[in-house]
Amino acid sequence: MASTLTERKPRIKTMYGKGGIHRSFPEVFFDESQQVLKRTFDLFFSFGLVVFVFSWLFPIIGIIIKITSEGPVIFKQLRHGKDNVPFYCYKFRTMYINEQADTQQATKDDPRVTWIGKFLRKTSMDELPQFFNVIKGDMSIVGPRPHAVPMNYKFSAEIDNFMFRHTVKPGITGLAQAKGFRGETRDFYDIYSRCKLDIFYVNNWSPLLDLKIIIWTILSLLLHKDQAY
Repeated sequence: MASTLTERKPRIKTMYGKGGIHRSFPEVFFDESQQVLKRTFDLFFSFGLVVFVFSWLFPIIGIIIKITSEGPVIFKQLRHGKDNVPFYCYKFRTMYINEQADTQQATKDDPRVTWIGKFLRKTSMDELPQFFNVIKGDMSIVGPRPHAVPMNYKFSAEIDNFMFRHTVKPGITGLAQAKGFRGETRDFYDIYSRCKLDIFYVNNWSPLLDLKIIIWTILSLLLHKDQAY
């Protein structure tokens, strides 16, 4: 039986998924000033990184990926965004080309992961191209992490209102990741805990919470490197 997470917003919204209506759940709106503030921060921070860091870092990473394994530098994966609308999420390619890239999560000592891919995953640098998703408007710097579409269908079958996470833009990092939930989702407790933290974030968003999550994420990257692979 699917487990239920309860939200506190009374207005009902219906989202559509594979095969028709996917879930109905409370609707959440940030007011206009909140949306403008969040979007302004996203763009300012992202453009700053692109100009001062990515302009020299991305060519280095791209060349190493290209000369050490066949395939594109950027891996594009279809994921659900705000209001359950699919978008292509960008990452540096960390695996050899394989048919299970969209359906099978990376595991510890996964033979599909290249040597440079292991470093990028360990440091979460493989996620850096998602700042271009932020600039495009598909993502925010902070928000619930987007999952591959097949995994979303699997998780939503196990947890009622799982798609409630999609009432806001997905993020490069989120409350769950800041609290140490990174890498492979190993069991029901793992994905349920992530979802519970994501729903807390949706219901309690504030600029201060975003700032705290960014700081917590940096600390988590430094202290819990063994959780990403």
